[in-house]
Amino acid sequence: MSNTVSHYLTEKSVGWETLTHSETGSSQESARSAKVDQGHIAKAVMLQDESGAVMVVIPGDSWVRLDAVNRELDRELTLASESDSSGFFPDCKPGAIPPIGPAFDVETLLDESLTSLAYVYFEAGDHRSLIKVSGQDFLELLSGVRHGHFCEAE
Repeated sequence: MSNTVSHYLTEKSVGWETLTHSETGSSQESARSAKVDQGHIAKAVMLQDESGAVMVVIPGDSWVRLDAVNRELDRELTLASESDSSGFFPDCKPGAIPPIGPAFDVETLLDESLTSLAYVYFEAGDHRSLIKVSGQDFLELLSGVRHGHFCEAE
């Protein structure tokens, strides 16, 4: 697990469980390996423009709607490359971005579909483990971020 994630969970007084799984390369693979419903996995999608980066947190079985994000922020964001994204997450493996932007001082948007779940799972930063928190604690980790409808199901 990323040290930043561990410290942030402790700082926010959030209880969590770690689910270890075989090494994976995507949130979909992590869900299958850990036997977790993809709709209960929160994944981070990094976007960027000349003003900087934005994290959009959506369910693992969904795609970001760039038009909705751009409308919300009045920007022209595009998908960030993995190499551009990794600079914001120095203690995480590339492609294993935890969807808790505030822990990394990254502007974050949260899709409404993740706000009513009993439990949420997310990447711990290492391709080998997921963090499980209550839905309420997940909202605490993302307190202060904008909520909206930023995705569509696959």
